[in-house]
Amino acid sequence: MAQSKSAAYDYLIKLLLIGDSGVGKSCLLLRFSDDSFTPSFITTIGIDFKIRTIELDGKRIKLQIWDTAGQEPYYRGAMGILLVYDVTDERSFNNIRNWFSNIEQHASEGVNKILIGNKCDWVEKKAITKEQGQELADEFGIKFLETSAKANINVEEAFFTLARDIKKRLIDTHAQQEHDSHKRADLDIKQKTSSSSSCCS
Repeated sequence: MAQSKSAAYDYLIKLLLIGDSGVGKSCLLLRFSDDSFTPSFITTIGIDFKIRTIELDGKRIKLQIWDTAGQEPYYRGAMGILLVYDVTDERSFNNIRNWFSNIEQHASEGVNKILIGNKCDWVEKKAITKEQGQELADEFGIKFLETSAKANINVEEAFFTLARDIKKRLIDTHAQQEHDSHKRADLDIKQKTSSSSSCCS
């Protein structure tokens, strides 16, 4: 049976979740893809991935989101990376620098990134302030959001923000290049016709 147009998608975007174990990467993935939350701690052995198709600026974007234990091969194909720390765990925040240098080493150049401070609903246990998160993101020149997979705070925003940036970088740039190359091709044709007509006059 032929796939109906509505089930298709315009673009496929691969995202990667990285960060220390226990910061809530699997919970964020589950909340975004299935709108569910499990309080039990699951360590991702190897890899896990989910798919969700979203509407973005009138285009259907299929998001393939990988939750890995930071294996290098997965950095390569990623178009966007969510760097996740736990706002109640200072060590996970300090380790973001290591994760960032891993990206610099293994990911494609120009990959879009966003910093995520998860578990922001746990106010009484908070060890990292929003200001600290924002400062680090500013230092890296990337966007920042505090999220809670449990309370469903900013989870959609985090994935949509990153997807929109990637769409802008890859798809809109590509469209502009296509447009420019068509203009150049038209110009070449015009020049060729004008030079051939002048030489035969």
